[in-house]
Amino acid sequence: METMYSRKPRRNRGGGMKAFVVFVCVVIVVLGAIAIYLRYIPSNQFKDVQYAAEHPITLSGGLLEDGALMENEEIKLPLEVVHKALGSDELVRYEADSGSIIMTTADKVLHMRTDSLTATMNQKSYELQIAAESRNDRVYIPITPLEELYGLKAEYVADTGIVVLMKSGEKIQLAEAKGKKGAAIRTEPTIRAPYVERVDQGKSVRVWGESDGWLIVQGPQGHLGYMAIKNAVLSTIETVPEPEQEAPFTAWKLEGSKINFIWEAVYERNPDPAKINEMQGVNVVSPTWFELQDGNGTIKSKADAAYVRWAHKQGMQVWALFSNSFEPELTTEALASVEKRFKIIQQLLAFAEMYDLQGINIDFENVYTKDKANVVQFVRELTPLLHEQGLVVSIDVTPKSNSEMWSLFLDRNALGKVVDYMMVMAYDEHWASSPKAGSVASLGWTEEAVARILEEDQVPADKLILSMPLYTRIWTEKGEGSEKQVTSKAVGMDRINEIIANNKLKPVLDKESGQHYVEYKEDGALQRIWIEDDTSIKARIALVHKYGLAGAASWQRSFQTASIWKTIDEALNHKP
Repeated sequence: METMYSRKPRRNRGGGMKAFVVFVCVVIVVLGAIAIYLRYIPSNQFKDVQYAAEHPITLSGGLLEDGALMENEEIKLPLEVVHKALGSDELVRYEADSGSIIMTTADKVLHMRTDSLTATMNQKSYELQIAAESRNDRVYIPITPLEELYGLKAEYVADTGIVVLMKSGEKIQLAEAKGKKGAAIRTEPTIRAPYVERVDQGKSVRVWGESDGWLIVQGPQGHLGYMAIKNAVLSTIETVPEPEQEAPFTAWKLEGSKINFIWEAVYERNPDPAKINEMQGVNVVSPTWFELQDGNGTIKSKADAAYVRWAHKQGMQVWALFSNSFEPELTTEALASVEKRFKIIQQLLAFAEMYDLQGINIDFENVYTKDKANVVQFVRELTPLLHEQGLVVSIDVTPKSNSEMWSLFLDRNALGKVVDYMMVMAYDEHWASSPKAGSVASLGWTEEAVARILEEDQVPADKLILSMPLYTRIWTEKGEGSEKQVTSKAVGMDRINEIIANNKLKPVLDKESGQHYVEYKEDGALQRIWIEDDTSIKARIALVHKYGLAGAASWQRSFQTASIWKTIDEALNHKP
């Protein structure tokens, strides 16, 4: 029989619990050690970055999709990268049909072709060490002219093949690695991320930003990544040099006076200067002498040396007008290629020298909207070469509207950055075939035309010239309601004065247009006239002063009345 003394001893359950506690503690310690390791011990894993391109390009701290080409240790950049670096696709243009590349600045025009070492700068020979090329539907441009014209700086890292591209004038913060072992550049902002590059103590990196206590940097080998702030000391600022530039061209203007500009419309024959009455205060004349003759860029000239001599004796500058003949098809064809555009430019330069001109006034109208960029390109190529010859460049623009052929083709913002002066042709509010009679240029409409170009297109006020009509339209209205027929004819100031006198009319001020108005019956039809006179001209010139414009222009001399020149001169220059 089993007694209490003869039982087997029971297992000590407390000992098992102790073992479990010890095990848990060991696990916690191990996990803690792992956590500490993961949190505080940096990774020593190296990541060998594999780039998509053989010569990857970085720009302002970012890796670009496109790669560069190398030839004879010189870099070639893809055109798309050049556009991105310059912030514009207007400065460097490629024309596939001829393989032409045209680079423009305020004072330079460089023309090169793919696969050719022959190039010209401002029509003079320019030496290229390597040629631009087209490869796999991409155009690559040598860095040397890009650096010379635009100040782009490219560093090539031979060990990694990386091209570090920087913009002209760019300011870049530098930092030095610290610590005996230097500092690592990692793929992510954490010490557990693998590193792509180690930077020795005292060596510099470029700093492109900051993220969560880490610097976004670029190392000496060109790799981009993250460096712990504690491992770097900010040092100096690196400034990318800007390209050397000649003194900017200074457009002509009379000190203390406004530009007082008049067009001389020359249709067939030039006027006899001896028969031109004195034009008090006029300091620039623009005879309409040059026009596009064909799609090859040939210019027809009606220039007259005798007229130039007369103008100079009167103390006037001569800015001859060049038009596109208002022919859209010719314009498309002539502006389509750099060869034709340069043919036009060379003729204008030759005419300017031959006739001792001081400027060229560009008047392109009735142009397809598809040619908008070509118009800007032509002006970008023309202006530096005219400036080099000391010539002022101006362009005529219409008020902004939805008309494709007369307004929308004009990139006023881009043109305003290039030309010296921009004439706002503030007339034809009601045009010759308008279905409704009205003012040629009411005051409110004129002011809106000026204000919109200043505000929406950011054309500087000191470049803008307000162009005023010296003509008016006699509107003839026959019939009533839906049967009403409206026709018009343009006449000058003297003719209007004759009509008023002959019909014993009494002009009344039309507040809506800011002009005097008359109407009368003739042959059973209503004749309506919004008059151009001292009142309307003074009101417009008041806008010149209100907005600080460069001056006023008038279309055109033959519409004048003799007394209007004194009115314009005194209003422009605040003479008592």
